[in-house]
Amino acid sequence: MPTPDVSVILPCAGFGTRFGAPYSKELHCLAPGVTVLDRSLEAVAELARSGLAVRLVVVFETHKLDTVSYLARYAQTFQIVFVYQDQSSQPELDGAIRSALPMTHGQVALVLPDIVVTGAGSSGSLLAALRHTETAGWSVVAAEERNPDILRQMGALALAGGDGGQGDGDGVRTVGAAVDKPADPSAYNAFWGMVAVTEENAHRLPDVVRKGADSPLVGAAAVLVEGITNYNTVEG
Repeated sequence: MPTPDVSVILPCAGFGTRFGAPYSKELHCLAPGVTVLDRSLEAVAELARSGLAVRLVVVFETHKLDTVSYLARYAQTFQIVFVYQDQSSQPELDGAIRSALPMTHGQVALVLPDIVVTGAGSSGSLLAALRHTETAGWSVVAAEERNPDILRQMGALALAGGDGGQGDGDGVRTVGAAVDKPADPSAYNAFWGMVAVTEENAHRLPDVVRKGADSPLVGAAAVLVEGITNYNTVEG
């Protein structure tokens, strides 16, 4: 198995109870032949098109064999490995990430199968984020947001400079504070859709989503996109 340049963790072991459909939410059809999962992987496919060797580490449980079968269409695009998540010992999303980490090599990205980035340049956003990890150590693909109901359900960020604030001229800002699903989102103005990290720092990736953990995203570079859609319900 070739050594990958970048590894992408794709956690697919959730039950999607809020989605309320008889199929996995990432397989929800958005257009003929196009699912939520296809859209969530567009930025990952761009990594492969850029010439990087990409390992896709898929975390699953037995109720997600439909997703495992669907991913066969990407066998020529990514090096795909599957990791079973044991909920009894490593529950929740942070447990899924820990399950996947031993199979990663090189830079690591966290991509959620029900999160889709949108807008001009969104397909290249993860590649841009990975490039920024070379100097910042951590980076995120993020969208600005002020709706408190949305921020309470996402990985909330306080981007330095605030509205119309400081960046580096190409849509990149700095994360001043970060917390997953804040009870009080008033101090936050954005949320992340994907996370990228250097190989040396990847062991801390579970802390991005672990309840009560100090987020390692403080100081991360934030590559901004026009929008991020969370497909938690059939309505989207």
